[in-house]
Amino acid sequence: MKDGSGLINLDAVGDEDGFLGRLRPVTAEDTADGDDMLFSFSPCRPFSHLEDMTGSDCSNIAASLIIRRDKHISRCVSYGRHEGNQFHYNDTLRTLSVSYFAHEERPLTVVHYHCNPNQTASFIRAQSLSAEQPLQIWVESPCACPNACSMGDLGLGTIFLIILSLSAAAYFILGSCALRPFRSSSGVQMAPEHSVWCMMCYHCAERRPVRRLDTEP
Repeated sequence: MKDGSGLINLDAVGDEDGFLGRLRPVTAEDTADGDDMLFSFSPCRPFSHLEDMTGSDCSNIAASLIIRRDKHISRCVSYGRHEGNQFHYNDTLRTLSVSYFAHEERPLTVVHYHCNPNQTASFIRAQSLSAEQPLQIWVESPCACPNACSMGDLGLGTIFLIILSLSAAAYFILGSCALRPFRSSSGVQMAPEHSVWCMMCYHCAERRPVRRLDTEP
């Protein structure tokens, strides 16, 4: 936040591909009969529609609206990009509003991220589309709370690699401290280094008196 109170990680709001909504049906007031509208939205990662569609450029965008007539895609419309976004945070409502622009002066998509710590995952609560207003999306997300989903969270794979690296480093360091090479008739061999602190257990075992069992003659 601007006052330094926290950080909202929008990348954690989307799924593993970065989408919060993908080909999600939306209704509009002036929709013609037989037309279906599907919108896709990515909070933080640009995406592109690779299909052959007519209409505006649908590459490297934040939101898109696909118009489908009689189950055939007829047009793709860009509904905002990530460049030039405007952010507004309402501390009373605990809501972050992000406006996404295309080439017009007014935003085409406005997304309201509401802080909801009781939720375990982000989801779209409602959306609204009209000819005179931008596409409005209301999102409930625990990651909309400041510092709730910090950037760079460690996954299981990263934790495993860290443990493996530390184990390998400890193996070579302790090995270089505890063992010393020497030459013998059979070649170079390794023997424990008695003067290193990491071999204290070895010293204790070596100095422990060995009990001998008395045997009768």
